[in-house]
Amino acid sequence: MTREHILVVHRWRDHHARYADYLDHAAHRVSYVTTALGAESVPPTAADVVVVAATDDLAQLRAAVDRLGRPDRVVALNEGDLDAAAALRDELGCPGQGPDALAPFRDKLTMVTAVAAAGVPVPPTAAAPDTAAVLAFADDEGWPVVVKPRRGTASRGVRVLRGPADLAGADLAGADLAGADLTADLAAEPHLVQAHVPHEVLHVDGLWTGEALGPWRVSRYVNTCREFTEGVALGSVESDDDAVRAAAGSLAARVGAALGDGPWVFHLEAFAERTPEGVLLTFLEAGARVGGAEIPFLWREVHGIDLMAAAVDIQLGRAPVCADPGLGGIGGWLLVPVPVPTPCVVVESGLDLADGPYAAVVPAEGSVIPRVGGYEHVGARFRFSGPTSAEVEAAVGRTLAALRLRCAPVPEPVPVPEPGWQHVVEQVLEHVPGQEEGMAG
Repeated sequence: MTREHILVVHRWRDHHARYADYLDHAAHRVSYVTTALGAESVPPTAADVVVVAATDDLAQLRAAVDRLGRPDRVVALNEGDLDAAAALRDELGCPGQGPDALAPFRDKLTMVTAVAAAGVPVPPTAAAPDTAAVLAFADDEGWPVVVKPRRGTASRGVRVLRGPADLAGADLAGADLAGADLTADLAAEPHLVQAHVPHEVLHVDGLWTGEALGPWRVSRYVNTCREFTEGVALGSVESDDDAVRAAAGSLAARVGAALGDGPWVFHLEAFAERTPEGVLLTFLEAGARVGGAEIPFLWREVHGIDLMAAAVDIQLGRAPVCADPGLGGIGGWLLVPVPVPTPCVVVESGLDLADGPYAAVVPAEGSVIPRVGGYEHVGARFRFSGPTSAEVEAAVGRTLAALRLRCAPVPEPVPVPEPGWQHVVEQVLEHVPGQEEGMAG
C-alpha cells in the first residue's frame, strides 16, 4: 500500500514545531523542503530532505517537488511560507488552503475590509497605489499615517509618515531601508495606508474552532515590533487584567468568525485604549498561524498547549485537538536585537542573573549570527513565567539590563554557521515556576 506523501516546508533552526509528534513518519512518507539552517531541526526520521536557498520561493519549491514527487498534502507553518505553500497546493491540486482562502489572512487590506464588515472597530484604511493616494488619505484623515506592504511580515517596510515631507522615505522601519524611496516601494508591491493609532498594542493568540474560541491568551507588547526593526528590544507579557481579558476574548471571537468559516490558529494584534467605559480594542491585523518569537515555546512549556500541533491538524484536514489543561501562570518573552548589522560575530555574551528567565538562548562567543529575517536569528531570546504580569515584566527588565552582548560585523558572504547556540538555562525545565492549577488565562 502506498504511503501518503506529506511535504513539509520548514525554515526554523530551533524546534518551534515538533513535527515528529504531529506526523507519523512511519505511516506516512514525510519529506522536507528546508534551508541549510532549518535542516538542523528536521526529524531524523524524515523520508527525504531537499535544501533550498529560500523556502518562500515558489520556483524553488517546484524544483524540490520535481525531485521528491507530488505530495498528497503540503504543510507550512511559518508565516513567510504560507503564500508559496498555498500556490503550490493550487498548482498540484492538493487539498488545503489555496491562495483565495489565504487572502483574508495575508492581504491586510482584504483582512481589514472583512473585519470592518463584521462590525469590528478598525482604523481608517485605504489602498496606497501611489503617493497621491497617500496624500489624499492624509487630507481626509489627518497626519500621521502608516504606510505598509499589504502582504508584509514582521513590520517589514512599515513607515510612519508625520507630514508631506516624509513621503521622501523618512521614518522607515528597518535600518537597511532607511531613506528608501516611497514611490519606488509603492510601485514594487501593493501597499495600504492607515490612520495612525497612538495606543498600546496587544496580541491575542489561540485557536478558533470554527464555532467558538478554543484556548487563548492575551499579551501586551513591551515596545513594538516596528521598534525592533530599528534596534530596540521587543518583549511581551501575558495580561492578568480582567477587563483586558474580557475585551480581548470578545474581539478574538468576532474576528475568528469574520475571517474564517472553519478552524484556524490565530495571532491577532489590536490597539488598546482605556476609557471611562472600559477597555476599547481596535483591530490591527491577524494571521492564520501560530504567533512568532517565543510564543510556540511559551505555550508548550508554561501552558501545556501545542498550537503548532493544532495548526498541522488543520492543514491536514483533521479536527484540531487543542484542550486547555489550565496550567501555568503568566508567561512572557524577550528578544534582544543584534547591536550591529548582520552577519556578525559574537565578541562577548553572557547573562549574570539568578532571578530572570526560565529559559534562554544566547549566542556563544565566536559564533556567527546570520543575515536572516524574522525573530529567530537575533541577539538573544528569553522566556519567563510568574504569578503576575507585573512580576514577569519586572523580570524582563532585569534580564535586559543584565545581558552582555557585543558583536562585530563580518563581511559577506559567510559560510552557514555551525551550531553555536548555548542554552544559558535549560530549554525546558521539569517544572516551570507558576505552573499551578487555576491560573490559566
